[in-house]
Amino acid sequence: MTETAAPRRARGGGGAARRAERTAVSIETAKYIERNIPLYEPLNEEALEIIEANADTILEEIGVNFVNNPAALDRWRAAGANVQGERVRIPKGLARKLCSTAPSRIIQHARNPARTVEIGGNSLVCAPVYGPPFVRDMDGGRRYATMDDFRKFVKLGYMSKWLHHSGGTVCEPTDVAVNKRHFDMLHAHMTLSDKPFMGSVTEPSRAQDSVEMCEILFGKEFVQENTVMTSLINVNSPMTFDDVMMGSMEIYAQNNQACILSPFIVGGAMAPVSVIGTLTQVLAEALAGIAYSQLVRPGAPVIFGAFVTSIDMNSGAPTFGTPEASHILYGAGQLARRMNLPYRSGGGLCGSKLPDAQAAYESAHTHNAVLLGGVNFMLHACGWLEGGLVSSFEKFVMDADQLGVLHHLARGVMHDENGQAMDAIREVGPGGHYLGCAHTQANFKNAFWRSDLLDYKPFETWEEEGARDTMTLANARMQRMLDTYQQPPLDEGIAEGLADYIARKKASVPDAFM
Repeated sequence: MTETAAPRRARGGGGAARRAERTAVSIETAKYIERNIPLYEPLNEEALEIIEANADTILEEIGVNFVNNPAALDRWRAAGANVQGERVRIPKGLARKLCSTAPSRIIQHARNPARTVEIGGNSLVCAPVYGPPFVRDMDGGRRYATMDDFRKFVKLGYMSKWLHHSGGTVCEPTDVAVNKRHFDMLHAHMTLSDKPFMGSVTEPSRAQDSVEMCEILFGKEFVQENTVMTSLINVNSPMTFDDVMMGSMEIYAQNNQACILSPFIVGGAMAPVSVIGTLTQVLAEALAGIAYSQLVRPGAPVIFGAFVTSIDMNSGAPTFGTPEASHILYGAGQLARRMNLPYRSGGGLCGSKLPDAQAAYESAHTHNAVLLGGVNFMLHACGWLEGGLVSSFEKFVMDADQLGVLHHLARGVMHDENGQAMDAIREVGPGGHYLGCAHTQANFKNAFWRSDLLDYKPFETWEEEGARDTMTLANARMQRMLDTYQQPPLDEGIAEGLADYIARKKASVPDAFM
């Protein structure tokens, strides 16, 4: 949908009108991706059954730790688990049985209903980078992120057609107190965009603040009856669930808000070096975490997550876009679908320090694996750099542009009458060309995916325009998007309610920077 109308075309000026149409401000978001293509499933039934049996063995014989969380231990004990200290051993079949109450599909509502997304089934929702403490752009280089940077990323996300979700901590604004920055981040998502967003998980009280702010934005009854937030709950792999993440998940589950339960694994350091071994641990951790969400509230919306990279055995640094990581992404998707749960993985992941060829190769490998692997929620879809330490403005724009390729691949190949194009072949005949035929004229606007960023001009034109590389083009597009940004309208009473709530909560406690 387009919220800002394009200027009317001037009479008789076809070329000028087309140029005006291309440069008009358009705040448009494509609907979340719906796959019409087969998935890639490399694991056969025997392999899947081995993984599932071994994961059950881990839960029963080795167990998982729930740290500093007596309430969680009590819930597990009451459900029939063997609890010794902080170690929870779960009888075979119990975790899977508990997981069965989690919904297979999640509708996350946006304040603009046209931007509401569906997570599950054949859908793919793309959300931006999450978590880096640093940002980078061509003008300021690599630096600690600020709240101004955060707001710019939210605006870029809102202006990006192929991005369906505003995300969460698109960068960590270090110029705002740790115990108060979540207010400003949520406020930015709620006011500078009208796409869906994520809540805070850095402390259970901040999760509660997120719920209360959503009750101002959407209404208390609506929040209790509908999902309006998706939040990231990472497992401390191997097999440890800390009180901060679990406490935040408890708040969200109690309030009917979705959580991504995601093992966070660097293969070879936090899981075995083998694909099957890692998948076994991923499944065991996911089963335990998702089951616990259902102990808190049966039917609580939850997403099966898998964030797995390999490790460079020479430097110890995580690596991205590797074949092993893709195999794990594909396999975890198969496991999630066997549990009938939505699946989160992937992103524009790379280890490169700049948005260069390495970044493009590694990100493209993961983007394609996401599409073919059945991912339903792709976090880090755009902007990730330097192994997740940096949110890059130029790479955000580059990745967001390339998400359009995934939309077009997911459509599949049409074989209806228009797709067969027999009328065009008959009209042109031997020795002709198709540029002017009726079929081409009717389809040329939408026949091929078109980048809003990459340069396809002849060499001479490219050289005359400054021989700009892709990062330079992305910087220019980023500036243009920010210059033409238009804030989506928000009810005045809601805006005042949010501002008053934040001011009151911030005033109630002193600043803390640790």
